Formats: sequence, structure tokens, C-alpha cells
Amino acid sequence: MSVYSLRFKCLLVFFCFVSFTWIKSIHRDVDSNMLQDLQNLYKRMLVAEELGGQVRSNLSSILEHLRNLSEAANHTHPTISSTTTIISTVSPGRQTLLQPNIYLYLPHLKQHPDSLIPNIVLGRGRNGVSMVLGIPTVKRDKQSYLVNTLNSLLYSLTFSQRQDLLIIVFVAEMDSNYVEGVAETIRKNFPKDVQSGLLEVIYPSQYYYPDFTSLRETLGDSKDRVKWRVKQNLDFCFLMLYAQDRGTYYVQLEDDVIAKASYYNEMKTFASKIVSTPWLYLEFSQLGFIGKMFQTRDLPMIAEFFLMFHRDKPIDWLLDHILWVKVCNPEKDEKDCDKQKALLRPRYVPSLFQHVGLHSSLPGKLQHLMDKEFGKQILYQPHKNPAAKLSSSLKQYQHHSLDMAYRGEGFFWASTPIRGDYILFNFLQPIHISGYLFRCGNIETIGDKFHNTTVEVLPSNASTQSRQVIGSSTLHKESNKSFIIIGGFENGVAEGEIEEALQPVSALRLVVQSDSTVWALLSEIHIKI
Repeated sequence: MSVYSLRFKCLLVFFCFVSFTWIKSIHRDVDSNMLQDLQNLYKRMLVAEELGGQVRSNLSSILEHLRNLSEAANHTHPTISSTTTIISTVSPGRQTLLQPNIYLYLPHLKQHPDSLIPNIVLGRGRNGVSMVLGIPTVKRDKQSYLVNTLNSLLYSLTFSQRQDLLIIVFVAEMDSNYVEGVAETIRKNFPKDVQSGLLEVIYPSQYYYPDFTSLRETLGDSKDRVKWRVKQNLDFCFLMLYAQDRGTYYVQLEDDVIAKASYYNEMKTFASKIVSTPWLYLEFSQLGFIGKMFQTRDLPMIAEFFLMFHRDKPIDWLLDHILWVKVCNPEKDEKDCDKQKALLRPRYVPSLFQHVGLHSSLPGKLQHLMDKEFGKQILYQPHKNPAAKLSSSLKQYQHHSLDMAYRGEGFFWASTPIRGDYILFNFLQPIHISGYLFRCGNIETIGDKFHNTTVEVLPSNASTQSRQVIGSSTLHKESNKSFIIIGGFENGVAEGEIEEALQPVSALRLVVQSDSTVWALLSEIHIKI
């Protein structure tokens, strides 16, 4: 029944009542009980009208909520959300309590249902990993550090570590051509990691960002700087909310850092050691927002706090304010506050990440930020290898010899290889080799790699050559001098096993199949026996 129908009936009853009163003045003998019944009826109709208005308001709220759910369900991509609006069932006449959500802090998002749907350029939906690394990146005027950052993060990972990690690159730009260019660069440089789902590339909806021209200048910053840090806050929030259900831990990084080779194991081990201690985040770098590890279950709360004050302060200040709100007593001194905050942010020393970018994402800003606790980076990975006589046609650079690299005392660095160049490991006696690993480059010289270079073995007797074609599960190509090709370098790494049909092995060599345009550096040599 509509409110207008109720009003009409109330007026009708009132008219009847007035008429009845007039008749009553003429007919004094009318029963007084009938008059009381009509008065009660009139009161009930007024109450019904009031309840009708409340019911209509509640129904409108419920319909609006259902409409939003329906629109979100029609999209194929996941929707970014912080806390969800909840409409509870209440008794008639009682007001419904709505839980805060992202629309309260970014009301412009209500205008476009797809404003919180991320655009996924690369990705295979990997989830359930131990660690998620979030890297926001933007277009820089001078130099991009993104590929070097990814190289640093991926270069020393083992196969099992690669399976238990997810790296999300958030391109915080609206230019689809630029976004596709970044994705193509990543696809070209890290094809296997893209194919496996280790690397994801996303960017936001064109409706995600608010109107930055209406921002209020705060903290004495210029309008451009305020816009830069407000947008940066929103970028971090978007990335956190996207990653919240993808793994156990979330690590915030930037696109211009390098990592220590052992960062994955050290972070995971440190987190497991303090699992029984309450903490908000772990610090693996003392700089800004770099190297901060969160438990993914805490990300919605943290992101909501950032959203509440995204217009007011930089992200690292807001992070410190969360700690203050949680543990600092206003009636105690600053020393006590610092002590309590330190308990919620355990620090790992030495730092595992170093900032390397000179040119900030804020145009015109230079930043000479260096983490003094990062220490000296290890430029090679030592291993104990079997006794062998070494030789090479490559020209050694300075003191970086092949002998030192093989003994685990340094790395081998050589000038530009040409077709036919080789490195030969002649074992003192035939041995069984289970596998091999050759890794090129290091944190300081990531680009110096072997390209189009094969790994070859020499079986200890001639009959093995014919047996390997028939008896091995994988067909191998014959090389010259009775060597057999068993593998090659891909993106600076050659790794594999040697089948029993090829055992025992007298020698192993690397052979360059075409001229290179860059130098070659071997930072890891491991002959596994």
C-alpha cells in the first residue's frame, strides 16, 4: 500500500470523525464507546503511515545494495574493495547501521561501477603463495629502473622459491600504450616468469583517481607535490587491496631498488621465528615504505587507515601514525611511545633492500637515499666443485679469473664473446655428474650474460655417444670433438640434469654459438656430483 493511499484513508477517517461529531451534537444518545473506537482507529492509521515511510526507506537501501552487487557480479575481473557495506535486518522503526567502505573516502567512485575493477595485462591468477611482492611503477622523465629491480629480485631464486612467490607490478598510469609497453618489456625480459604466473602486471580503471585539481595544499608543499603524494597513497592502497587474498605475507617495494641475493629465505625465516609475537609489520629496510612486510589479513585495515588520511600526509608518516594509535599512551613520554612502536615493527639487520634510483617519480626531484645498513652486496655465489683443469678462449677482465669463480672466491668476467669462444672443464678423472648450474651477471652488472651459448658434455668412452641416442629419454645433438649438447643459457641461466646414459663424464664445456654485443660474467658455477 502506498503512502499516498494511507494519507487518503487517514483523511477519510478524519472526515468521518468530524461528521460523526456533528451528528453526535444532534443525537446525544449515540453510544460513547463507538466514539472511542473511531479515535483509536485514527491513531493507528497515523502510526501505519509513519511505519510505511520507514519501510520504504529501508527497502530503498536494500535495493541499492542489491543493485551494486548485481553490477559487480556482471564483471569478469575481480573488484578491489576495502571493508564491505553491511545492511543488517532490523525491527520496524529502528535505523539501519551501515559499515564504512571505500566510497566514504573516495565518493567519486560511486559514479562508475567499474572504478574498482583492475585491468590485468599479464597474470595467471596465482594465489596461495607464502609471499607477495607489490611494486608500483610510473612513467619517469629520466630513467626507468623497473627491469633492473625485477632482475635483482628474480636472479637468485631457486625453482621452489619461484613457485611460492608472486610479484605484482602495478602500472599507475592511464596511458594504455605506455602500460602495454611496460608489459611487453617484462614479457620480453622474463618470458618464463610471466608464463608461470610469477609475474603479474595490472593498472587501474580510468575512473579510480579523483579530481586532483581540488586538493588542499598541506604541510607547506606545493600543489604538484601534494598531488604526487596523494596519488602515491592511492596507488599503494589499490595494490594492497588487490593483493590481500593472494598469499600469507605482502611486501611493499618500489620500482627502483635492488635486493640481496638471499632476501627470500632471510625474510621467510625471520617471519617464521616471530610467529608467536604480535606485530603489525616487519622492516627489511630503514628507508621510507621500502621493504615493509605485512600479514595479508591486516591489509584491509591498513589500507582503510591510509584512505582516511590520503589527502593529508605521506604514506610512511601515516604508517607510523597507525603504530601511534595502536600502542602510544598520551599520558606517557615520547620515549615510551617509541619503545612500544618498536615492538610492533621488528627490524631485520642488515637491510635486504637498497634504494638505487636517483631520479624520483616526482618530476625534477633528485633523491640520494641510501640505506647504510644494506652493507656490501655479494657479487658471486660460491660452491665446492670437483677437481678439474680449466681453460677458455675468452679474454679475462682485470683479476676476475675463471679459476677464482670455479673455486668460489670471486666471479669470472670477460670481454665480448664471439662465435666459437668456449669455457672447458676437464675433470681429472671421469665422474658422475647429477646436474649443473651456471648463472650470469650480478646485482651490479645484471646485463652481462651469455647469449646463444650451449652446455655440452664429453662421455668418458666412445660407445656412450651411440648409446645416448638410443638409451636416453631426451634426444641430444652431437657437437664436435665427440661432445654432446645437453642444454643452453636462457635469460642468463643454464641449469639442468645429466642423464645416466651419458655417465660418467670426462669433460663439460660452454660454447658460444654467435657473436655477442655485451660482455659475459659468470657469478655462479656449480658442477653437482
